[in-house]
Amino acid sequence: MSFVKLPSVASWRHEGARAGFEVAFFSVDDRGPRVQGTTTATEDGGSWVVDYVIQLDESWRTRSARIVGRSAASTVVTVIEADGMGHWQVDGVAAPHLQGCLDLDLEASAMTNTFPVHRLHLPVERPVDAPAAYVRAVGLAVDRLDQTYSRSGEGHYDYTAPVFGFSCRLVYDQHGLILDYPGIATRVQ
Repeated sequence: MSFVKLPSVASWRHEGARAGFEVAFFSVDDRGPRVQGTTTATEDGGSWVVDYVIQLDESWRTRSARIVGRSAASTVVTVIEADGMGHWQVDGVAAPHLQGCLDLDLEASAMTNTFPVHRLHLPVERPVDAPAAYVRAVGLAVDRLDQTYSRSGEGHYDYTAPVFGFSCRLVYDQHGLILDYPGIATRVQ
């Protein structure tokens, strides 16, 4: 599936797992797509804000990210670098537990599920592993998240994250941006 050019801005209402809102701004430079955004939410009685700037290469592999998380407990900044071949550094330290990951997935964001569908060009009904560097919303801990995507039809992808016992059908628009992430978020603009 091919996608049309990204809009300059998109937004999502987070609902179900948390109540909140996310806005992301898209641009392209000589390195590839760049996304700058913010998510604010209340979840399990606590409120948080996550700001992010993510640089991708022309093949939609994550190359760098600067993430700032704020909660009642603290403000944390995490800087992530990747070589596009599956090697990662978190705050300047090698992260071998992320070996083989090509995508960044922010717990705070519905938008980051855009990256693997652009990168993989999935055929219909063929599940593909897409492990990601997964950044928690509160505290910004970075873990490996094993997940799979399978294109089930035009704009529809079956998604699984076994560690969370979670699976759903994601609905994307012509830009490759999520319209409906069941139990997580819906696209507003």
